[in-house]
Amino acid sequence: MLVTALTLLVSLLAGCAVSGPGATSAFLPSASAGPSIALGEGLRYVALGDSYTIGTSVAQAERFPDQLVEALGDPSPGLSLVSNQGVNGYTSGDLIRDELPALDALAPDFVTVLIGVNDVVQGVPAERYEANVVVILDTLLARLPARRIVAVAIPDYTVTPAGADYGDPSRQSAGIAANNAIMARLAGERGIAFVDIFDISREAASDRSLVANDGLHPSGAQYARWVERLIPVVARLVGR
Repeated sequence: MLVTALTLLVSLLAGCAVSGPGATSAFLPSASAGPSIALGEGLRYVALGDSYTIGTSVAQAERFPDQLVEALGDPSPGLSLVSNQGVNGYTSGDLIRDELPALDALAPDFVTVLIGVNDVVQGVPAERYEANVVVILDTLLARLPARRIVAVAIPDYTVTPAGADYGDPSRQSAGIAANNAIMARLAGERGIAFVDIFDISREAASDRSLVANDGLHPSGAQYARWVERLIPVVARLVGR
């Protein structure tokens, strides 16, 4: 059970945020609708985030958490995706309000977190996003060692065919990069791995196979590229 002060801080910050749409590039520590649940063997893996975690517009098997589990394989210790908590349109404040409390019942051994694009789209100030990320990471660290947490960068949706529908592309791309820098810095200060997939997402400007049929979200092929970055990091962290 989390300490009372941390629980209060989570509640206060969640109430201030807005809800909204929807070579390894990583820091390594030294050592479409709503949540989906699956049960199995291995370390209990919970994925936190927004549309990029729940895999809006792709099949369940193509979502990056599902591809990660499949790519990591069976040899001990494997990962068992017990819950994908991602919700289309969620901001960092929404994650604090709805996803972090679910961890009590889910009892994860391993967590990924990818959040922040909707903060940019909805104009959540960088200072508020940073404060929310502090709460998210510190709440996770109260449950798990840093080596069992991975933060994933926000992809750049502005290069997709529908990207301009969600704000000025140049300004929004800069906002995404700024939020990624915040997450990378705060994760690094806490010894949490940060995997950067921003550059992969920008390849969608010239390679439409990396874009889902909705013209906005990543395709299963793009998520597979993310997993190529994630695998060596996750394998090391889970003790392969």
